[in-house]
Amino acid sequence: MKKDTNGRTAPNIRQVKRTKASPRGRTPDGAPNPVDVYVGNRMRLRRQLLGYSQEKMAALLGITFQQIQKYELGRNRISASRLWDISRLLGVSADFFFEDMDKSTAEQSPRMFQLSDSQPSIEAELDVIDQDPMLRNETIKLVRAYYKIPNRQTANYIYNLLLTLSTIE
Repeated sequence: MKKDTNGRTAPNIRQVKRTKASPRGRTPDGAPNPVDVYVGNRMRLRRQLLGYSQEKMAALLGITFQQIQKYELGRNRISASRLWDISRLLGVSADFFFEDMDKSTAEQSPRMFQLSDSQPSIEAELDVIDQDPMLRNETIKLVRAYYKIPNRQTANYIYNLLLTLSTIE
């Protein structure tokens, strides 16, 4: 055994079993998080639909094409600001990257790996969203569309129509 600079015996590197802690956001075994992989797949899908190469997209974002590859494979996580830039470049809302995600993928978000039994499950959170119409994407789209109507008198007619229809049983 070798001695270090302080005179202590240092173990042979070959004898030390290295265990690498999972970086934040990865699965406990160190693999890319399924949510990040899903987002990367959605990014690849939209990029290909628009006919952009990885090189073109990288140039437009000011990053390397290798970074695009890492995003698409889920190896690197996409920050919120980068996701915003990507969504603008690809002509979609940020929601696009999460749409149609299946429950098993959603349950593997980094937070879900850390949940204790006393914290709400993903099912409980999804039930709250389903039960509260103000948390639905449909509601947000409807309100945005309503306020985009340039003729406010027409908007008021639509508002009254909705109120009338909602009271019909």
